[in-house]
Amino acid sequence: MTAVKAICGESAKVVVVGAGAMGGGIAQVALGAGCRVDIYDARRESAGYAVQRLRETLAKLVGKGRILQGDADAMWARVSAIDSLDHCDEADLVIEAVVERLDVKREVFVELESVVRTDCILATNTSSISVTAIGAALKHPGRLVGMHFFNPAPLMGLVEIIAGMETQSSVLDTIVETARAWGKSPVRAKSTPGFIVNRCARPFYAEALRVLGEGGGDCATLDALMRDSGGFRMGPFELMDMIGHDVNFAVTRSVFDAFYGDPRFLPSLIQQELVEAGFLGRKSGRGFYDYSLDAKLREPNILPIEQTDALPALHGESTLTNALRDRFEARSVAYSMATRVKADDRVLQVNDAILYPSDGRTATQRASESGIDNTVLLDLALDYQTCTLIALARADQCSEMAWNDVVGTLQAAGYGICKLDDVPGMLVLRTVSMLANEAADAVNQGVCSAVDADVAMCTGVNYPRGPLTWADEIGVHRVFTTLLNLARSYGEGRYRVSPLIRRHAYSGVALRGDA
Repeated sequence: MTAVKAICGESAKVVVVGAGAMGGGIAQVALGAGCRVDIYDARRESAGYAVQRLRETLAKLVGKGRILQGDADAMWARVSAIDSLDHCDEADLVIEAVVERLDVKREVFVELESVVRTDCILATNTSSISVTAIGAALKHPGRLVGMHFFNPAPLMGLVEIIAGMETQSSVLDTIVETARAWGKSPVRAKSTPGFIVNRCARPFYAEALRVLGEGGGDCATLDALMRDSGGFRMGPFELMDMIGHDVNFAVTRSVFDAFYGDPRFLPSLIQQELVEAGFLGRKSGRGFYDYSLDAKLREPNILPIEQTDALPALHGESTLTNALRDRFEARSVAYSMATRVKADDRVLQVNDAILYPSDGRTATQRASESGIDNTVLLDLALDYQTCTLIALARADQCSEMAWNDVVGTLQAAGYGICKLDDVPGMLVLRTVSMLANEAADAVNQGVCSAVDADVAMCTGVNYPRGPLTWADEIGVHRVFTTLLNLARSYGEGRYRVSPLIRRHAYSGVALRGDA
């Protein structure tokens, strides 16, 4: 078998078509891998500006001590602006990074095909358009591959390598090795709507928007919980404000339309209203938050300290129970261990109040089904040992005294408490369950491997855990149960369980068999 050779080093010629921020970033990555790089743009002056911006970027990197002056000079000597695609005749790889329109991309590649060598690989940086559809206009679509960088390309480690229906396996393998040689983390995907990241990330926004729309909590509180309890770097609302609602909403609509209206990808009316109002987030000065200079910072709604002299009793030996025990002991909080553990999944009893981990049902439903009025639910956390903020919800039947006993006990354990209204699945649990469900469906449909699904979400959007690894950690059966309960609560196909989740819940086998 012939070894696959990456396109890198001074012998490699790379042309980037499109001189915007993404095109310039891709050019910088290729330069850093030692390639000779040409930049082309239909607006002739733009290619020259891109080269000049690269020079300024290299100078800044030298000033910060990131690269040596000699290396910057060598990179500068290897980059040029070209004024015609005719100059691509010596290219080993051409990467297109133009506007996200199928007709424009097809036109670029048809012209390129008439110029480049027969062994030149053509790559599209599309984030949403079918690689198969782009390649359908070519005489030799087997040489076309998706090479989706994430912005900013020099800093983001992930590259999705996408195979169209006719992409040759040798082309796919070469671009995977090329991305790796360029210092990136490549993942393989089939040409399906959203590929991996833009598909699997939809629940991160959608579930938070739904909880907001149902009055479960305000933006600042939900964002704080996703950061401090869920372990995400940014909450969904601040992230949507940063991305821009026009962009985020358009991606959601694109995926929704491409899947023929699948309810799992249903766009949010709340976000549509923001777009129609022109409240696009940071770039317009207003989105979910106000970014004007005199705007008041919105803080999460953390409950005031409740005093309780009740003696809490811990149940079982779960990870959550052990975390509570350790936190009680570290803070000299008196507690007892239940001598007769109930058959349900309770973790804490305080007088008449019972604390359960959320399972996708509302606290009110659980109280009705169990006959325990004083039912309180605790949302999922990435690490109950170290997190500083957790969410609770109470059944409508729960007394104020019972609620205060639970709140005060957990505050004594060092947690800040946010109260969510009694929505199914709370926030972190339903989001993580839906992220795992979508990743599992992508794997089940042959879009990517389980490993690549997790790598994509950790490297591409900085999730604290790959969704499938996270599902394994909390228990695939718990994810399965949560999704079933969400589906029963809402009666919608949005929460239907992926066949892969169902299969692994029944078998008890980890979703990540390599883990």
